[in-house]
Amino acid sequence: MRKPAAALGSSLFLALAPGTVAILVPWWLTGWHTGDWWPPLRLLGLLPLAAGTAVLLSAFVRFATEGLGTPAPVAPTEHLVVGGLYRYVRNPMYVAVVAVVVGQALLLARPVLFTYGACAGLLMWAFARWYEEPALADRFGAEYEGYRRSVPGWWPRPRPWQGE
Repeated sequence: MRKPAAALGSSLFLALAPGTVAILVPWWLTGWHTGDWWPPLRLLGLLPLAAGTAVLLSAFVRFATEGLGTPAPVAPTEHLVVGGLYRYVRNPMYVAVVAVVVGQALLLARPVLFTYGACAGLLMWAFARWYEEPALADRFGAEYEGYRRSVPGWWPRPRPWQGE
């Protein structure tokens, strides 16, 4: 897949999957109506919201430029994506989506979004564990296995992985 096609596919998938999980469902659950929490606590929500958004966009760009594909299982990458934030954690997109939802929970003062974020995170963990990891092992073999052994799935390592 060429970079322009990969960029278009990744953009569409970004709008569809994370857009649904991190924007559409939280809107459906809250209507963007805010609760009444201490304002500094609510403003704290801007940190995970902004960081999660930046990480998510960075990861999608990396799929198109380094992987020459998309995160969508129907249009996978040609190369294993192990650069950028993927040198610290194997699942930065999923971590970022949960951060965006947690940021919205704080910013909107809506506890239902904490519960939703935990449930969404659990589903993403299950999908990664039982679908993505075996699929990546089948597709990339020893390259993925070495990466998987060296880079944690959910909690970033303190220093970037340099490869084997």
